[in-house]
This record gives sequence, C-alpha cells and structure tokens, in this order.
Amino acid sequence: MQLFQSALPPTVRGSFVAIGNFDGVHRGHQAMVERLVGLARQHSQRATVVTFDPHPLALLRSDGAPPGLTSVTDRAELLRARGVDHVVVLATSAALLQLTAEQFFDRVVCRELQAVGLVEGPNFCFGKDRGGTITSLRQMCQAHGLTLDVIEPVTWNGQWVSSSAIRSLLMAGDLNSAVDLLGHPYRLTGQVTRGAERGRTLGVPTANLSGIGAVLPGFGVYAGQTVVSGRDYRAAINIGPNPTFAEGATKIEVHLIDFVGDLYGQSLSVDLIRRLRDIRKFAGIDELKQQLAADISAARNAV
Repeated sequence: MQLFQSALPPTVRGSFVAIGNFDGVHRGHQAMVERLVGLARQHSQRATVVTFDPHPLALLRSDGAPPGLTSVTDRAELLRARGVDHVVVLATSAALLQLTAEQFFDRVVCRELQAVGLVEGPNFCFGKDRGGTITSLRQMCQAHGLTLDVIEPVTWNGQWVSSSAIRSLLMAGDLNSAVDLLGHPYRLTGQVTRGAERGRTLGVPTANLSGIGAVLPGFGVYAGQTVVSGRDYRAAINIGPNPTFAEGATKIEVHLIDFVGDLYGQSLSVDLIRRLRDIRKFAGIDELKQQLAADISAARNAV
C-alpha cells in the first residue's frame, strides 16, 4: 500500500506533526499551526502537516465528500505561509481506511513519520471506523514517548470556527462572514474558457471560469483580486445566471480591472474578499452598463 502521494523528504522524519484535512486552513487550523510551528522552533525541529487526498468521505459515503474549500495545492500554500516546513499528502485508499487506529499510529506516525510530537484538535479521530480518539491517541503517545498537544476549539466573533460552518455561510452567499472565519480571502480556481463574449461588447471583458471544484458561493457580485504574470489585479466577479439576457446557467465571470490581454485556456485563481450585491435583472443595456461601472468602482475600492 502506497501511503503518501510522493516520497517523504528526509527532514520530515523526526518532526512535530499535525494530521487532518485542514480544509480551508481557517482560524481553527491556524491556531493548531501556530502551536505546531512554535513547538518545532522551540525544539529546533521541523513542523509537518499531514493531509488527505481525496477526502476520506469520498470513499466512505455513497454520496461522496462535501465540496471542499481549498484544493490540496492551495492548502499547502496557505500552510507554508504560516511557517509549516512540510506538507505531505496521504493517498486516501480503501486499504488506508481499513487500518485500525493502532495500525495507523504504528505505521504512519511512528514508522513513516517518526514523529516526536503531535498537535491535534479535541475531535480528532483516526483509524478504521474512526476508532481512535484523542483519549486513545494520548495513551499511544505516552507509550511511545511522543508529546501530544490538544488545541481547544476556536470561536471568532461568537461563532465556532469549522469548515462546515464556513461552507454553509458561503453557500448562503454570506462571503463576508465566511472570510471572517477563514482569516483570509476565499479562493476559486478554474480554467478560462470562451463564453458569449457579451462583456467585451459592453466594454467590460470577463474571464469565464470552468472546472471549479471548490464550494461556489451563493449567487451575487463579489470584489476580489488575482495575480497574472506576477502582477496583482483587482477584480469584480459575477457568480450566477444573467437574467437581463434570459440566461439561466450559472456562470463565474471575472473582470480583471485594468487588465489587457488574453487568458483563454489558462488556469486562473481569484481571491474573493467581499460581497457587493445580489444578482438582478436590469431594464436595459444602459442600466446594466451603469451598474457594471458601479460594481467595478466598488471592487476597485474594496481591496
């Protein structure tokens, strides 16, 4: 059974480790990472995060896993930005999910990672049928001479921080609250494809994104930012149908403010920062153009 998607760097072994999905790398995850990195630096060791791909629920549930908040690539980028030295990915398979808690601890934590200490949340479960708990993990760590630090759940502005809570906020269109719990902008990544090119005729060309695997926020117009060829651009993003032109299909249309160029066929990541307004039908082209100008101005000033 191949445990990891790629070979482990030698410096992973003997490090402080946190294991979990880390979907979104939200403020709760950030508290874990802060403790992990602090311990690693205190003991002159490396800080390693172990995550899963695909999500274990993709194999365990007939309806699959819920849509994610971050790709594995974006997850690793966010974690490294907070001081993590290594992000390693467990290749989720039926064989991996059949390991008992004891087998998982022995093979992954001890033999492969050779961890010197773990940092986890209070609800961390591991092994077949989620048989391993924080209580049993503490016993295993004590028996093998590993330290275990357990981070308490994090609240922010009176709300528990969790990936599921953030997912619900996004789907409800409450980007502002979701970003508040994330502690960073919400990123969508997709391929730029050709659309009706109506925006170009209106003087507001857009990059149409397809193939987005992350949770789509509720319909609306959003302010954000993106990077193209090393340059930052502010953006106005329309997510949803186009009722003015009687188009019911959901589209993700990104207008890069002050950008000139061709992005067709490229991958584009856009960070959503603030929700600007609802989707609505306009009486005509002139009214639509006025609103688009207002959206662009608001997006320019939001970032």
